[in-house]
Amino acid sequence: MIIYPVTTEKAINQISKNNTILFQVDSSQTKQTIKKFIEDEYKVKIDSVNVMNNFQNKKIVYVKLKKEFSAMDLASKLKVL
Repeated sequence: MIIYPVTTEKAINQISKNNTILFQVDSSQTKQTIKKFIEDEYKVKIDSVNVMNNFQNKKIVYVKLKKEFSAMDLASKLKVL
């Protein structure tokens, strides 16, 4: 389902500024399945999920966490930071 967290400079800025973490996921996944998986797997609550399909047929997901959860903490768990 989730292939890996995205670790570009833009992704790191999203973590600190917008409480948002980026993942690359399987292209067949929907927003609802991604949201449920991340909430169950990482024990966080999600505010919104936005999807971007890039030209290489990869799906990048922007996961914005609710204010009471920190994207920095989740990124540390995932060893992104």
